[in-house]
Amino acid sequence: MEATIKILIYIHAFFGGIGLITGIGSIIVKKGGSLHKKMGKLFSIGMVTSSLISIPICWMPKHQNIFLFLIGLFTIYLVISGNRFLNFKRKTKADFTDKLISGSMLFFSVIMISIGLYCQFNSIENGILFTFFGGFGFYMTVKDFIFFKNLSVSNKNWLSKHIGKMIGALIASITAFIVAGIGIGNIITWMAPSILGTIYIFYWNRKIAPKTDKLVEV
Repeated sequence: MEATIKILIYIHAFFGGIGLITGIGSIIVKKGGSLHKKMGKLFSIGMVTSSLISIPICWMPKHQNIFLFLIGLFTIYLVISGNRFLNFKRKTKADFTDKLISGSMLFFSVIMISIGLYCQFNSIENGILFTFFGGFGFYMTVKDFIFFKNLSVSNKNWLSKHIGKMIGALIASITAFIVAGIGIGNIITWMAPSILGTIYIFYWNRKIAPKTDKLVEV
């Protein structure tokens, strides 16, 4: 059993490494270009595969970790949802799959927040992490449903939604590298990439926001 777990961990780390490298690369290269799209596909494959493998590992003997299990689901949501938002460049209605993906993550976000609050009230270690990431998931999924409801008005925001989700998945990859790869697992290393990544997302949202015409005083 332990040999099987080690093999799964190595495969998980390999695809996670692909996701990390191509994710950083997709930020560096020109957005929307062919290289960006190719790196984006490799990033998506790497992150989803790595996260899927991490899910059974989190339930195996001596490796049980409900937090990493939920983070794996969160990462899968970010990648799949981030890619599906590209479709809203053309379509003007959310389908059942879009709502199912966001609805499922909303459900797990509530679970994360509940676990976090329970841990904090009972002085259990790392409860703040459940609350922090559960809060992020709750906020993002609620924003998804607001977007779905107001597509006629907000469908121009599909690009900012795509960027936000994909950067979020990259944040998960960087965090995993720092915590699992380097072995630094304190609260700061868990939360700092998310905070810095959120600042980067705000930067891009401002950059792609429609420019309003300036009024000229006569």
